[in-house]
Amino acid sequence: MLTFAHLWLFILAPLPFLAARFLPSRTAEAAAVRVPFLDRIEKAADGVSKVRKHSRHWKSWIVWLLVLTALTRPQWIEPPIEKQVPTRDLLLIVDLSGSMDTEDFTNAVGEKTDRLTATKEVVGDFLLKREGDRVGLVVFGNAAFLQAPFSTDLDLSRQLLEETAVRMAGPRTALGDAIGLGIGLFDNSEAPAKTIIALTDGNDTASQVPPEEAAKVARDRGITIHTIAMGNPESVGEEKLDETTLKKVAATAGGNYFLALDRNELEAIYTELDALETREIKTISHRPRTDLYFWPLAAALLLSCISSVEWTALLRHRRRTDSASPSRLRVNVQTAELEVEEQSMSHKKHEKAQKGDGNGNQ
Repeated sequence: MLTFAHLWLFILAPLPFLAARFLPSRTAEAAAVRVPFLDRIEKAADGVSKVRKHSRHWKSWIVWLLVLTALTRPQWIEPPIEKQVPTRDLLLIVDLSGSMDTEDFTNAVGEKTDRLTATKEVVGDFLLKREGDRVGLVVFGNAAFLQAPFSTDLDLSRQLLEETAVRMAGPRTALGDAIGLGIGLFDNSEAPAKTIIALTDGNDTASQVPPEEAAKVARDRGITIHTIAMGNPESVGEEKLDETTLKKVAATAGGNYFLALDRNELEAIYTELDALETREIKTISHRPRTDLYFWPLAAALLLSCISSVEWTALLRHRRRTDSASPSRLRVNVQTAELEVEEQSMSHKKHEKAQKGDGNGNQ
């Protein structure tokens, strides 16, 4: 689309006509020669001068319009380029401890499967709904590891989740360290909303930082933590589900606590989290502009050069025809008449001298 940055400058288009109409004409005083036949010369040259004057004014006005168009800064606006800016950084923390291979859940077709496989399916579907968010993935066992950094590539996050396996990070549970690692990932985050969803099926047995302390740090940095406990809450030993700690973590960091005893409940939890953590997509639109002022400016320069060449040729033509002008012919005739008159007077004097000599001799 063509547009002009300073469209108002076009109001100056009639300025040359106004100047010619209301400003006084320039007068120049110079030596003049009185010629008796000047009126005939003016009549002969009147038609040619009018045509040349009209052509000169027309070309000058065109040049003025072209220069004025360049001053208005014409621009070609390209189609808009849109970019979606994420408004939320979402970190998923997934437990890979040994208890995650317990087969007390079902898969998508209703067959018995282990807890991690059910988690992969449910969380994978949850990821596909988070378009517009930057999603990261942290897994933990004996220690916490970054599996996927924050990215808007949700397919990549889902693929990296699929590649996880039980005990790949150790058989124990270090939830506090996983939360601490996740907090550090938000240091370079500029998103207005920061959320952690932590899933585990046991109690913290290997963390150097207690989960409650890590939750306090997250709260101070504006990070919300939701906790999900899955499995049997009546289990004992290292696999015992520590609901009390998970509830405290969620309450401290401004999140919610959920308990999933089977696949249906797990799906319902992530559906509820998807509704709680609303997706707000901020779109930035930019339309590139290309300046076109040089085209009318080049046309004005070219037309000015053509006019200059025409005037130069006209001056040369005038110089060549000066010798054939009526005033020059008049001067030549007068000169010839004077020469003839001088010769006649000289001849008469010569005749008188001869007659005087003849009389004297007689």
